[in-house]
Amino acid sequence: MASASSTYQRRYDVFLSFRGEDTRNNFTAHLYEALCQKGINTFIDDHKLERGQVISPELFTAIENSLFSVVVLSQNYASSRWCLDELVKIVDCMKSRGQRVLPIFYNVDPSDVKKQRGIFGEALAKHDQESLENKGRMQSWKDALTQVANLSGWDSRNKNEPLLIKEIVTTILNKLLSLSVGDIENMVGLDVRIQEVEMRLCLESSDILMLGIWGMGGIGKTTLAKAVYNKIRSQFEMCSFFENIGEDLAKKGLIRLQQKFLSQLLEESNLNMNGLTSIKERLCSKKVLVVLDNVNDPLILKSLVGNQDWFGRGSRIIVTTRDKRLLASHGVFNIYEARRFSNKEAFEFLTHYSLKHELSIDDYMEFSREVLGYAQGLPLALEVLGSFLFSMTREEWRNHLNKLKCTPNLKIQEVLEISYDGLGYKEKNIFLDIACFFKRENKDYVIEILDGCGFFSLSGIRALLDKSLITIGSNMLMMHDLIQEMGREIVRRLSLEEPGERNLLWFHEDIYDALKRNTASEKIEGIFLNLSHLEETLDFTTQAFSRMSKLRLLKVYNSEDTWRNFKDTSNKEKCRVNFSKDFKLCYDCLRCLYLHGYSFKSLPSDFNPKNLVELSMPYSHIQQVLEKLKFIDLSHSKYLIETPDFSGVTNLRWLVLEGCVPLRKVHSSLGDLKNLSSLNLKNCKMLKSLPSSTCDLKSLEILILSGCSKFEEFPENFGSLEMFKELNADEIALTVLPSSFSFLRNLKAYAL
Repeated sequence: MASASSTYQRRYDVFLSFRGEDTRNNFTAHLYEALCQKGINTFIDDHKLERGQVISPELFTAIENSLFSVVVLSQNYASSRWCLDELVKIVDCMKSRGQRVLPIFYNVDPSDVKKQRGIFGEALAKHDQESLENKGRMQSWKDALTQVANLSGWDSRNKNEPLLIKEIVTTILNKLLSLSVGDIENMVGLDVRIQEVEMRLCLESSDILMLGIWGMGGIGKTTLAKAVYNKIRSQFEMCSFFENIGEDLAKKGLIRLQQKFLSQLLEESNLNMNGLTSIKERLCSKKVLVVLDNVNDPLILKSLVGNQDWFGRGSRIIVTTRDKRLLASHGVFNIYEARRFSNKEAFEFLTHYSLKHELSIDDYMEFSREVLGYAQGLPLALEVLGSFLFSMTREEWRNHLNKLKCTPNLKIQEVLEISYDGLGYKEKNIFLDIACFFKRENKDYVIEILDGCGFFSLSGIRALLDKSLITIGSNMLMMHDLIQEMGREIVRRLSLEEPGERNLLWFHEDIYDALKRNTASEKIEGIFLNLSHLEETLDFTTQAFSRMSKLRLLKVYNSEDTWRNFKDTSNKEKCRVNFSKDFKLCYDCLRCLYLHGYSFKSLPSDFNPKNLVELSMPYSHIQQVLEKLKFIDLSHSKYLIETPDFSGVTNLRWLVLEGCVPLRKVHSSLGDLKNLSSLNLKNCKMLKSLPSSTCDLKSLEILILSGCSKFEEFPENFGSLEMFKELNADEIALTVLPSSFSFLRNLKAYAL
């Protein structure tokens, strides 16, 4: 399914519920202004409206059509029957529509609200005495107060009010930004599917239940799971939506996967785990809602949701997967099969794209009929085709539809490839590089690498976004599985029988075959070899690489290295590549060189890649290097005692020297790196100080010194770093910071 749905039209981001005489002209007014300044569409009741005994239909509608309700529980809140009726409606929407409710306890004790004591108890008692009508509503008022008081919110007592408002607005903004477009727009076809899933979840039961959502790629399993999750999450103590978990297992390993899983549920980001832990011990008493998305390995289920007794009564575990056998192997037989759009749903979905363009009724009907027949109800295919065909002229889209008719075997691969065919030459290169190498990589990092290849990647990525070939989430380049498979199949088709005749190689068996038999040709532009997939040592010889005159990208890595994080380069897998003593390759086109475990102390004497953008050599024996780069990673280099002269690498932006235990001296030319934004010296245990030229790093934002146990001196003028934002310096010898640290105006996070 391409996007989520619900039974209402969203009009507001936030509904504000408050007692006018308490906070209208102070706290609530300031909160409303701050929300609006951040572009958060907020409903606030006009104080000029005449208030009656019954809440107005207008307010009921506003509550129903809001994503969040913020309830300001002030001293006289419960004295207003209007406010109490609002609260009952808000709680009802929380339960029935999955609305998020955020309480603010404004100068009141949360326990007084929960238990209806003090001024809240007095107000309810007064209502009880006033009329029989109030008696009938009393229990619903009490229940609403109790339920809202149990929610996580803010206690304003003894807090700086402007800072509190800033924290509230930031929290709401982050929650809104975390919602995908599919959660709030173009809502098609999910109503009945959500109801069907809810029936299978048996939410009224206190039993622990697992549900599988199964179907082909692109059918909408993730969207459906998200819609259900957002609707019912308020009924659980702890919630976690773990997206693309199969990729996380492959790239991070089981321990880090379990750590991330527990961190999300416990809302604790600093869990320290050295081995597999018992999830049962942590969660057996908690009612949890867990969604594991895109599960592709039985180990994930075994390690994260092994048995039902791992979780508290009433817990629900939802698993989305393409593999029905995987569910059965874990004893999950309660399975919902995701299905394609009906013709009516597909037509409605396609209409979303037509609204942005002017088409005659006849043209639209002709267009829709052709597209619906071609896509055959697959939401992803409708999204891809609808996103670009509607923007064409009548002649253009008719021409494209005729092209579709000529495409044999109307399968998903061919549907998606139509978007690829519409790309320019450089855009195609960018797309294939992302599909084969850079999915889920940091966007800024990929732009630097691809710009170095002359691809004009900023405009190219924009084109890929416009054609629904990629998305960007948390600054990561994302791509649907089917689209990635389409791109890789295009590369495979270049030479079905001989991998060495293709331009990009990522599959370890293909790489092994091409290098072992010396069949790698001049067509090869990129090789990404995951060492964890090799079963035996592979020789890297000059002969094997001799014909690769166009090689742009060479990466030899372990699985965890693919998750680019310049603060964490930990990986202790052994290298399964043997570099021959005379190992050389053509450097002229090389932009990215990543060699895990490079076994020599220096690079070849003729190593002079003028166009290199990234040099990463974690766990190498390298002692010396000097290149014109933007990325240098020499982490865990066992023989690096002093850094090289940096005066020739003035474009450098990231420098990673983590785990270089023998490192004693950082060259004074460090100050020449005017573009350096991140410096990682974690666990350089022999390092005692930094050169005074460090104060010249005007672009430096992040410095990591954690574990530098002998570090005892910062440069005296360190406070002159205007862009500096984050310092991690725990477990160092220094106990007193220089006085100049008080001038670091942008410093947001530090650990000592």
